[in-house]
Parts: sequence; C-alpha cells; structure tokens
Amino acid sequence: MESYALLLAATLNAGTVLAIAALGLLINEKAGIVNLGAEGMMLCAAIAGFATVVHTGSDVMGFVAGMAAGALMAAIFGGLVIYLGTNQYATGLALSLFGAGFSAFVGIGYVQEKLPPRPAFEIPFFADIPWVGPAVFKQHPLVYGVIGFVFALIWFLEKTRTGLVLRSVGESPESAHALGYPVRRIRLYAVVAGGALCGLAGAYISVAYTPLWVEGMVAGKGWIALALTTFATWRPAR
Repeated sequence: MESYALLLAATLNAGTVLAIAALGLLINEKAGIVNLGAEGMMLCAAIAGFATVVHTGSDVMGFVAGMAAGALMAAIFGGLVIYLGTNQYATGLALSLFGAGFSAFVGIGYVQEKLPPRPAFEIPFFADIPWVGPAVFKQHPLVYGVIGFVFALIWFLEKTRTGLVLRSVGESPESAHALGYPVRRIRLYAVVAGGALCGLAGAYISVAYTPLWVEGMVAGKGWIALALTTFATWRPAR
C-alpha cells in the first residue's frame, strides 16, 4: 500500500508541471495561436527561477522570476508572429531552440549550486489519514492551486464576456474584428499569459519538483504539454 501511495504522490507532483504548461498553451490556442516554443520558455524559466531562489532564498520570488521569463519570451514570440507576420510554427521552433541553448549557457555557473532547505507542506489532520494522507495531502501548495485554476479557467472561458471574446478571436477573428475588438492585442495578451504559465511550470521543476539545475532538465515536458492540449480537445477539465 505504501508503494501505491508513493506512486500517487509522484504522479500528482509530476502532473502539476504538465498541467500548468498545458493550461497556458490552451489559452494560446483559444486565441488562435500555436506556440511550439514551450520547451524553450520552460528551460529559461527554470534557470531564472532557480537562480533567483539561490540569491534570494525565496521560492515565491523564484516563481515570479520564472513567470516573468516565460512572459518575456512569449511577448517576443507574439510580436514576431502577430505583428510582423512570421510563421508561427517556425518561430516557435526557433524559440524552443534558443531557449535550450540560452538556458544551458546561463546555467553553467549554477550546476553545482544548492537551494536552501526545502519546506515540508501538509494539510493538518488530513495528512494523517492512512495511505491517502501522505499521497494527497502532503503536496506543494501549487498542486492544489492548479486544480483550483482549472475550474477558474473553465468559468472564465464559458461564463465571462472576456472569455467569450477570447474564444471568438480564436474561432473567427474576422467577425471579432468587424465587431470592433482589437484582435492582435487580445492575441498578444493571451500569448503572454500562456507564456507566464509555461514559465511557472518551468520554475516549478527547478524549485520544487527537482530542486536543482542541470542542462535540459525540462526533458521534453513542453512538447508533452503541447500534445496534451490536443488530446484534451482544448478543454481545461480534460
């Protein structure tokens, strides 16, 4: 039973990385943009988050730095694709290759660095439940935050005016433009938001999931997250 509990705990922990990145890419695709640069953004965010925690000792600052790095790279991608009209697939691949090389170069000095002692998280009383407690109620707070974010994103896309506008921009940009909505600007905002979430996923890897930095540590998770958005048919709940 203990081995099953450990397996469940590891599954939730590893799935959080994919869920955060996949939700970010889903926001991109709801706006009609496919960003193949998730792997590169996550790598740059991973080194940004790790380096920030090394120098500040704050996990929160590390996550913020990772989100900022992802958002910055996504903004560059969005500017090239949305305003300059470059091919989004080629630009995304270039972003991914750039992120892999840049993170490896910047991270050379951090390979041997260690983070401050990691805090232990648990939900009182529930964590003491046999089998289920250690597996489900001793996770990083971001694990539970992602579950809440899924429901928030469903509500945003289905029930809010802004979410409906975002979907209309992705499904019928000509109609949205005819109604007076700034299609390019909305798409850029969506791309940046998606990039920030990919950045958060990358920072989570290096700060919480495996608290260290090694070259290429994202190990294809960006591509898996991209595939998950398709297999989930662009529905957050799935």
